[in-house]
Amino acid sequence: MTEPSAPLQNIVVVGGGSAGWMTAAALADAIGKSCSITLIESEAIGTVGVGEATIPPIRNFNQRLGIDEATFVRETAGSFKLGIQFVDWARKGHSYFHPFGQYGAEFDKVPFYHHWMRESLAGNVDGPIDDFSMCWAMAKAGRFSRPEMDRRKIQSTFDYAYHFDAGLYAAFLRRRAEAQGVKRIEGRVVDVTQRSEDGFIESVTLDSGEKVSGEFFVDCSGFRGLLIEGTLEAGYDNWQHWLPCDRAVAVPCAKQAEVAPYTRSTAKEAGWQWRIPLQHRTGNGYVHCSEFISEDEATATLMSSLDGEPQAGPRTLRFVTGKRREFWKKNCVAIGLSAGFMEPLESTSLHLIQYGILRLIALLPDSAMSPLLAREYNAQTTTEYERIRDFLILHYKATSRDDAELWRYCSAMEIPESLQYKIDHFRTSGMLVADERELFANPSWIAVYLGQDIVPRRAPAITDMRGGVPVAERMQMISHAMSDAVEEMPSHADFLQRHCASPLAA
Repeated sequence: MTEPSAPLQNIVVVGGGSAGWMTAAALADAIGKSCSITLIESEAIGTVGVGEATIPPIRNFNQRLGIDEATFVRETAGSFKLGIQFVDWARKGHSYFHPFGQYGAEFDKVPFYHHWMRESLAGNVDGPIDDFSMCWAMAKAGRFSRPEMDRRKIQSTFDYAYHFDAGLYAAFLRRRAEAQGVKRIEGRVVDVTQRSEDGFIESVTLDSGEKVSGEFFVDCSGFRGLLIEGTLEAGYDNWQHWLPCDRAVAVPCAKQAEVAPYTRSTAKEAGWQWRIPLQHRTGNGYVHCSEFISEDEATATLMSSLDGEPQAGPRTLRFVTGKRREFWKKNCVAIGLSAGFMEPLESTSLHLIQYGILRLIALLPDSAMSPLLAREYNAQTTTEYERIRDFLILHYKATSRDDAELWRYCSAMEIPESLQYKIDHFRTSGMLVADERELFANPSWIAVYLGQDIVPRRAPAITDMRGGVPVAERMQMISHAMSDAVEEMPSHADFLQRHCASPLAA
């Protein structure tokens, strides 16, 4: 006999910020008003709010919610992002670019990078593979335009994401969510009531004494994991031995004259420093390991290397890199920092929120709350976290720096077998081993491998069998096409001014 079930009548989101309001807005869009959605947040608690750089899938999330891009960028004082420049990671004085898009353009039955690799190893190419990235050509020239849809054009070979003010994004989504019927309650959760028979969360009590009941709860309470850990004790996998940074000090400063269309990550003695250009200010932070530098020293290092006058005092964040052992337990799903944290090196925090939400919508339970749904959610999310973890570890492991304790530790540390397997393939024969569902596709791995001196001993074997292909001629044509295309594009500043200028920029 089948278990009686009915659609959920009410969902409670505990916590605001980007995670809470992204969740509430997406749920409201997906399920309409057939189920009540309540979000509880406290103005007194505040949010982390440093997640200002994103990766291209955020565009799909916004489109799904029907958000107009120009309105969104204007309302969040945003700018466009073509990738990340990594400075001093492989060695001091060296930099490379991780682009959003492919390298070169395809002109043969094997990928462009195979031919580039063969030419490079033969000494026929002078510069780095960055020279064939449309994103980098645009970024270093300070230009921006949206990609062309015509796949025959070089302007179709790049992608983009955004930089934006995370606080303004949360406020923007709050307005949309409330317009779709989401109810916001101001208050701080002080107690959680569980059902005696199965431990499911029944209600939360606020500091005002109000009780808020729900059938399903989403924990967006930040690092503390108020429900998923504080109440349900889901457990946590600590990954600090691979991703050792456990602090970040952040501070905004006055914007530069030119708003760069890319993020910059500069390796420092005990971590790395981000620079994220917005229309009205520049976001800065020093992610570091407390074992190798004090908070005072980290703060002094950051403050002495700003591009403009600081606009607020520095804030310190403390975290433990890793993930929940169970993201969904009983009738609660953790989304955002309550689910885990892998530091902002590749701007994955908002992406993990986004995909946690979309996965929840795809597996949304009814009142029967089948444990199979939680099992599938946890399996998919665990795999995603582990894949992203390996990509981040690669940045720390692949370094020849020996000028500081952190880098000596990282270059010598043992790494997951899953990552070592990928490195061995690339180093041996230039082959990329990846699952098609991985967030970071081949160009991303190529960028970090080559940018951090993991160079193949030989190019993939098939390149030696492609006789008669005019490789040098085609590469030269691609280079000229890129230069001509960039020359015709407006500057990033002009594009912003023309399409989505923020009133805050003034």
